Amino acid sequence: MNLKKFGYSEKLEKIRIENELTGFEIGRIITEHKERYVVYTEKGEFDAEITGNLRYTAKGKIDFPAVGDWVALATYDNLAIIHKILPRFSIIKRKAVGQSGEIQVIAANIDYAFLVQAATQDFNINRLERYLTICNSSKVKPIIVISKVDLIEETMIDELKQMISSRINDIPIFAISNESKFGYSEIINFMRKGKTYCLLGSSGVGKSSLLNNLSGNSKMRTDEISKSTNKGRHITSHRELFIIDNGAILIDNPGMREVGIADSGKGLEITFDPILKLAHKCKYKDCTHTSEIGCAVIEALENGEIDELSYQNYLKMLKEKEHFEASAFRRRQKDKEFGKMLKNYKKDKKKNKF
Repeated sequence: MNLKKFGYSEKLEKIRIENELTGFEIGRIITEHKERYVVYTEKGEFDAEITGNLRYTAKGKIDFPAVGDWVALATYDNLAIIHKILPRFSIIKRKAVGQSGEIQVIAANIDYAFLVQAATQDFNINRLERYLTICNSSKVKPIIVISKVDLIEETMIDELKQMISSRINDIPIFAISNESKFGYSEIINFMRKGKTYCLLGSSGVGKSSLLNNLSGNSKMRTDEISKSTNKGRHITSHRELFIIDNGAILIDNPGMREVGIADSGKGLEITFDPILKLAHKCKYKDCTHTSEIGCAVIEALENGEIDELSYQNYLKMLKEKEHFEASAFRRRQKDKEFGKMLKNYKKDKKKNKF
């Protein structure tokens, strides 16, 4: 079986050699479910587990394998043991739900992300900017997909595209119908063999139907459309990787009720570039862009140069980012203190033994 089919390249082989992993087999995680994995190797697919050492040295969820990861492993009759994760060139992550300062990995080694929103009542540009920030922070190229356009008037498609373009620039936008396959040829022509794409969006926006139609098979089951919500109720509860007919690699993800920002890089700066460019002209370096005299952002807002809804969304996500970073810092300090306490305990126990 050919690993190139799943995106293996000369660059990855060079990384394998540089990290002295030639004594291991190489595989790619294609399914993850509660720390149990299915990995694709040259020998075929294996159920896989991580070594105790990998589990022990992990400082958080980000250090565990994720769908899309390339891993060094050893295979046995019916099981593979994962020894190490190869360095990732991209990683899509968000704030873990209900866990202060913790990160949840959505997928790794992604080239492009389809940001899927239904053209019906789910349509929300604020949420699109959240997904866009996640992509920009993760070094993943975003593509916007408006699904279920068969449920709206044809003239509204251009209106929705214009609404997006007024706040989000230079991002490809596709409008599709999972029922009639309208717009599918444009998406398929856009996708490239050997490149990895993932689907991001809320539950019920049509991600699994899009995957089924692109692959030509019913990979993920979807329930009937709910007449009251126009949403397909599907059963995607874990992440999974597929290869579609044109050779592109596609990762499906569970719908996300919450899109918490865990941006430690420049995701917000890239997403809200027009606002950040203006911020450099502010009178004070520590300007909060909320009430200060001499704030270039507030002046541009009053003059209609920037969108007020986008501005409010920026302030909200900036606050979330700052809160997450503070929570992550407190978590690291707590872990450091616990580690120090444990080290002293072992030291005292050894001393008392003699």
